[in-house]
Parts: sequence; C-alpha cells; structure tokens
Amino acid sequence: MKLFSAALLVLTATDGASAFAPNQRGHCSHHTSLSAESGSAGDDRRTFVTKSAATTAGVALSTLTAAGGIPLPASAAATKQWQPVGVPFEDTVYDIDFDSPTHGYIVGARGSFAETNDGGATWEPRSFSNLDAEEEITYRFQVVSFNDGEGWVLGKPTLLLHTKDGGKSWERIPLSPKLPGEPTGILALGPNKAEMITSSGAVYVTENAGRNWKAQVKETIDATLNRISSSGVSGASYFTGSIVNEQRDSKGAYLAVSSRGNFFLTWEPGQDFWIPHNRGTPRRLQNMGFVRGDIKNGLWMTLNGGKLLVSSSEVDLASEEFPFEEANIKTGGYGITDVAWRNDDEVWAVGGSNTMYVSKDNGKNFVFDKSANNIPGNLYNVKFFPEFGNAGWALGSSGLLLKYVGESA
Repeated sequence: MKLFSAALLVLTATDGASAFAPNQRGHCSHHTSLSAESGSAGDDRRTFVTKSAATTAGVALSTLTAAGGIPLPASAAATKQWQPVGVPFEDTVYDIDFDSPTHGYIVGARGSFAETNDGGATWEPRSFSNLDAEEEITYRFQVVSFNDGEGWVLGKPTLLLHTKDGGKSWERIPLSPKLPGEPTGILALGPNKAEMITSSGAVYVTENAGRNWKAQVKETIDATLNRISSSGVSGASYFTGSIVNEQRDSKGAYLAVSSRGNFFLTWEPGQDFWIPHNRGTPRRLQNMGFVRGDIKNGLWMTLNGGKLLVSSSEVDLASEEFPFEEANIKTGGYGITDVAWRNDDEVWAVGGSNTMYVSKDNGKNFVFDKSANNIPGNLYNVKFFPEFGNAGWALGSSGLLLKYVGESA
C-alpha cells in the first residue's frame, strides 16, 4: 500500500516550463485549479491535445508504412471508466484508505475528514473530539491508514492521531521535537503497530501504539548524502539537497526523490542507509513509484514534460542507474502526477488538468480516458485496493474523488 505520494507534482508545458509547482507530500496548502478552455466546436483543451496526438500518430503511421517500417500501435478510442463521487468538502483530497470493503476514510486540506460505510458511495463529514473547530481547520491531513479497525491520521503542522475502534474515538500521539525531519508517512501494520517515515529518511516502528519508536535506518539521508559527496565517488556532486515523495512498497522497501529532481534513493529493510541512484536522463525527475506495488517488479518514473518511464523487473538495487524504457503516452506536455497498476496488464496514470490515461499492456502504450475531461482541477493520486475487490480511487483538487467502474462507464 502506498503512503502519501506525489500530491501536486509539476504540470509542464511542451517547452519544459513549469505551469504549477510540486507539492512535496502535501507541503502546499493552496492549489491552483486550471479550468478547461472552450473551443469553437465545444472541444476543451485536453480533447484538442488528444485529437492532435491522434493526427500526429496517423501521419507517423502512414510514413512508417510507406517506408516499410514497423507501424506504431493504433490509438484506441478514448475510454470513460471513472465516475465522480460527492464528498462533503471542496478542499484537496490527499489520501484514502479502507479497513473493510464498505468502511473507509478520506482526508484532505483545511481539516477535511470524511467517513463512508457503504463502500464509498456516500461520505459523511467527521471531526476529532480532541481538536476544536478552529484548531482542526489549521491542519492539512495528509495520510490516513487503517488495518482491522485500527487507524492512524498524519497531519501538518505535525499531528499524529490514533484510533483502536474504527474511528469512533481518537488519541493524539505526542512526537519528539528532536525527530529528524518532519513525519511524512504512516502505515498501520497491526494491533498497536505502525511504521512512520520522516522527510530526512528516518524510518521508525512502534509496537505500543506510538509510546515508543524504534529506528530502522542507522543513517539519515542527509548523513548519507554528505558522506557520499565528500568521498570522491564519481558523480557524487549530483547527490545533494533534500528528498521528497517518499513511497513504501508492500514489503517495506522505500523510494524517495531528490527535491531538485536530479536523483533518487532506495532503501530496503535490513540496510543501514539509503542508496542513491542517477536518474539516467537530462529531464527533471517529478515522481516515482513501484510496479505492482513491489520494488522487485521494477520502478516507474515521471519526468518534466509529461514523460513516463518504466524499468524492467530485473533491477539491481546496488546499481547507480536503472534501465528505464519510455512509455508511449501522449500527454501534450501535461505533467503526470501518479501511476498505479490495477493488475498485471492494466495501468492507470493521472496528471495535471485532470488528465487520465490507461494502458492494457503493462505500461507500454497508453490511451486517453475522458472521465474527468469536463471537470476543472488537477488529479494527484490514484490508488487500487486488491484486498477489497480491486476497488480504485482517484483523488484531486477541489474535493474531487473518482471511483473506478471499468468499461461499464
């Protein structure tokens, strides 16, 4: 299960200029919504981009066929496989989690917090009894995680809440001010047990509901970067700066991206420190994640300009560089903010201006999905829950929540 991943990554124009800045795991409380622009025939900007891409692909196909080359894959008609679901607030939705097929929570900006008891068909606003209304609205709830009725909510400014009764009552968990970095992710692992990561790459586990935390990494990322930069290692000058967008795979391995977008790092349980890797491309790195939720299956990477790269499953975590292959996805320059595998073949990508794309060949070729085509805003997160019937959800700005319904839509 992913932790809070790239919310508000960079939306870029085709010339590489940024149209909106990345939100580093929810570090931005205000989001700029980009409304669709109307055309002469009722087509909005994304439809225009899709038609232009299809025209270009047709010209390229004709040229290749005439030259005796291998034709490009034919673009399928745009799909519509997601439906919007109403939520009781209009702020950015940052995270969603379920502890049963019917019971779950969503969290968001300005103290937004809602619960469902019907599988996400309807959502009811909730509040925390140990936070007054004026205090609650100052928090940006970034992460929610549940496991068998026990849940955790992480907010910013730093706030950690814990429940043992499915959300009926919540306890505020104190955190040490000496903690290296700010908490950026929390994952419920079982009764009284959870795992937390900070912006400095420190990983902690508690087995007594947050009273004590045990460090899993002996060296923070800052310490690792300083050691490597001063070691004389070839290319070490690239390994500077802080990290953002930490993500966890299903087996406890972590992935983090440099705030400058020029490298990334990996860590697996049992390792003493994080391992830095070159991005292997001149483009700025925007976000990364795991193929089918496991680092052993490979990684995906999004780049400045709407590019998407996917690595093979045969990756060497000790290597400085990973072998990535560029996916065939026509974004028109819109940045891709998140990618998720629904199964071994079906892959979904979401991005700026509420663009959505689907692949049916394990991320090699993508086609446009128009589910959010007429909704202004940006999508930041897409998640599937294999343990609950593979239910899928896409989260975005202005209270946008989409539910996956498949081809029936």
